[in-house]
Amino acid sequence: MNKHAVGNQGLVTSVEGLGTMGMTAMYGTRDDEESTKTLHRAVELGVTLFDTSDFYGPFTGEELVGRALAPYRDQIVLATKFGGVTLDDDGNIVGGPNGRPDYIRRSLEGSLRRLGTDRIDLYYQHRVDPDVPAAETFGALGELVAEGKVRYLGISEASAETIRAAHAAAPLSAVQTEYSLFTRTVETNGVLDTVRELGIGFVGYSPLGRGMLTGTLRSVADLPADDFRRTAPRFSEEHFNHNLVLADRVRAIAEKAGVTSGQLALAWVLAQGATAIPGTKRRPYLEENAAAATIVLDDATLALLNEAIPADEVAGARYVPQAMQAVQE
Repeated sequence: MNKHAVGNQGLVTSVEGLGTMGMTAMYGTRDDEESTKTLHRAVELGVTLFDTSDFYGPFTGEELVGRALAPYRDQIVLATKFGGVTLDDDGNIVGGPNGRPDYIRRSLEGSLRRLGTDRIDLYYQHRVDPDVPAAETFGALGELVAEGKVRYLGISEASAETIRAAHAAAPLSAVQTEYSLFTRTVETNGVLDTVRELGIGFVGYSPLGRGMLTGTLRSVADLPADDFRRTAPRFSEEHFNHNLVLADRVRAIAEKAGVTSGQLALAWVLAQGATAIPGTKRRPYLEENAAAATIVLDDATLALLNEAIPADEVAGARYVPQAMQAVQE
């Protein structure tokens, strides 16, 4: 798989990474054996960027990734996150987003231990703390870079204003935000313009629209009973069928192109210059996703895709209201 620079601070990764949230959280029953085999297969396919968080589980996501990838540690880029919520030492959620310097250091030490490593390659603030200035948070993160415990810095779901403030305090290599044909807010809220201006890489998570753009999800009933998408507004009875019509437009274009709907959706994200981190715990889906990195879309196909899903036609919010409050749009 091809590699590219993510930002201008020296970070280089595969153009596609692997999102690992679903291996231990949010997307149904765990299967640690298959997840481990999927992580190993990703390395074989040339994936170098592996994305996790202390929140996944909590804690169990980092533990799984750390164990599985220990033999490949020097070949890969480990990305994890802190501060999406406040976690106690047992992984209980005891508060909202947390960007306090003392909490950052405690979170980092926990992540290093669970991942079984002496440094985090890419460390993200998972959600912005409205009560702590970005300059204070990233000033503390800059100290961790100077100490060698963190190599590169990132921020997730931040506004253009916050990105600028964070980058001024300690250079950012990556901004991570949900990005797909279903979620294109960053194109109009200044985030993409800002990262391009400042030389920061852009990493798109949920590039398959949380599965809707794969063309295989036909009903909410297809989801596991404990899958968080059952509570997501876009997957509600009110909005699901409307959004399925949009996804089927992509599927029709994919069929004519001789690729899967998911591959076409991923190729679109990559064509925007983003790093995509589709998530899966199954090897067949991983292999399908990885093949998308070889697809080059011509201008006519890009235009068809842009017409197929106008940004303002997707129905429903990305998260429930409480979770959306932690997202800067």
